[in-house]
Amino acid sequence: MRARVFVTLKAGVLDPQGKAVEHGLQSLGYEEVLGVRVGKVFEVELADGVEDAEARLERMSDQLLANMVIEDFRVEIEGH
Repeated sequence: MRARVFVTLKAGVLDPQGKAVEHGLQSLGYEEVLGVRVGKVFEVELADGVEDAEARLERMSDQLLANMVIEDFRVEIEGH
């Protein structure tokens, strides 16, 4: 079973890396870019038949994959 965990900064948290990418794109001529936020994607391979896979992935994210003080996360399981 394959899943993805998308981790993004919470609204209101400064994103200097996103600002650098935004300015880089604008300097390349992409004036339509108004903002960029940078995040992370974790691809997690789980054994087939894991009970409560989504809940387990949420606990993994809470405990290790995301910093809950400044980040939010979203779990997607392929086929769900």
